[in-house]
Amino acid sequence: MNTTDTSSTTGTTGTTAENTTGTTAESTTAESTTGTTAENTTAANTTAPRRSGAAAALLRRTLRGHASGVTVITVPGPAGFTASSFTSVSLEPALVSFCLDAEISAAPAVLRAEHFAVHLLGARHTGLARTFARWSPDRFAAPGWTAHRLGPPLFPSAAGWLVAGVTLRQRIGDHWLIVGELADAAPPAASSPDRHDASATTPLIHHNGAFASAAPLPPE
Repeated sequence: MNTTDTSSTTGTTGTTAENTTGTTAESTTAESTTGTTAENTTAANTTAPRRSGAAAALLRRTLRGHASGVTVITVPGPAGFTASSFTSVSLEPALVSFCLDAEISAAPAVLRAEHFAVHLLGARHTGLARTFARWSPDRFAAPGWTAHRLGPPLFPSAAGWLVAGVTLRQRIGDHWLIVGELADAAPPAASSPDRHDASATTPLIHHNGAFASAAPLPPE
């Protein structure tokens, strides 16, 4: 969802434009996907008419109150994007899913990919989330990633990651639903060399149009 609201949330210094169901939209070209957040609200608004209907506007305003986890999804190419639509689907078999805006620059590579990687992010990974939320000619120019044996790029410094093989691609509205079966994973406790750093283990979330960090509540 793209909006012109630039309100911020505790735990973030930047502004993000909303997207529909879980992708952070790429700012300079107003690219968005379900579960994705956009960084540049002015640029994101330039192509807003394709989602300017009353129902879309109502959904956009309503979902501002929904906090969702932020991930970076990558595929061979390399290509990738920031998403907040990632979720588990099933334990038997072990299935996960995310939604993909059909119009973002990464969409062709994602739809071709047989495997994808999902990176779980902590508060210290806000920079990585912003890099993959914005349009960029080369999001992979910076060092710090390697290729998994199944193809997707991996950022080992993420709080955790998993690799899944695609089992379903289904067009739904202006997005694609992608489902994959778990092939490999590094849970948060084992994957990050900085796992004792609170900023690495505190989850990064998207809420009210901005990145924020989640904190545990005291026990009752």
